[in-house]
Amino acid sequence: MEEVRASSEWVSSHASHVTVNLSGIEKVAESMKNSIPKVEWDYEGIHYFDNGPLSVQYLFVLDALNFCFWPDKDLTYDHLAAGLKAALQDDKSAFDADRLQTYTGPELRKLLNWTKPLPLEDERVRLIHEVGFELERSFEGKASKLVESCGKSAAKLVALVTQFFPGFRDHTVYKGHQVFLYKRAQIFAADLWGAFKGESYGEFHDIGSITMFADYIVPAVLQQLGVLRYSSSLANMIEDGTEICSGSEEEIELRACSIYAVEKMREVLHKKIGKQVLSVELDLWLWSVGVQCPSLQHHRTLSIYY
Repeated sequence: MEEVRASSEWVSSHASHVTVNLSGIEKVAESMKNSIPKVEWDYEGIHYFDNGPLSVQYLFVLDALNFCFWPDKDLTYDHLAAGLKAALQDDKSAFDADRLQTYTGPELRKLLNWTKPLPLEDERVRLIHEVGFELERSFEGKASKLVESCGKSAAKLVALVTQFFPGFRDHTVYKGHQVFLYKRAQIFAADLWGAFKGESYGEFHDIGSITMFADYIVPAVLQQLGVLRYSSSLANMIEDGTEICSGSEEEIELRACSIYAVEKMREVLHKKIGKQVLSVELDLWLWSVGVQCPSLQHHRTLSIYY
């Protein structure tokens, strides 16, 4: 996780299109110091949870597919989470490792009760096959075995996920410098922590090592709060709905600067209130603010990483 923090800070210090506004961070932190917003992980009851290994399998499949909803204006994360939950309630073997390796695009749509082709559907199929194959080959077919092998370390879990599952290797190169972001691998650890309430499969002694999860929504909320500032060209691209290429300077800066900004927010809040605030908690709050704002304009990038 130090690679994520260090490379995000490097991007922020060399950015051409996104600026982290420290006075904006101070202002937001001041408004939060007496009441840190608390958002429960499963506030809508949309996730499958039985307090056991099948919940871990569900979360890993969910986070393997948790990316790129915006090309379909009707599709949201809630549809994915609730659709997978319903599929598992209907058939407890739906996410067995051998079955994950056989799903086709139309079968995945049926699993989610979605009638239209999914955005990046072929990639979603490829990644669910990868998850099934590697779980079967290395972890007895069970994501719970993957989690058990991390020794209650969120950072080690992220390292294992990115080591064994190429589809989670969310890193890129920016101005000749390698940048690590790891959104979906980190959110798997955070989902476990939130779902199991820090116990059992969600017990991590280092949950504070996890950063925020650089996606579409949180950068837009940070910009709205005055924490991030965009160049006029980037602001125009977002306003016009112009697609921003994955791996472009603008796209990397949006994500990396968001990570750096939330880390600075943590530092400021720690000074103001005298206790640690987790990036996981800040991310969940920022994301919940964003999804409750239908008019929020976010950047448009076709990517399997978020």
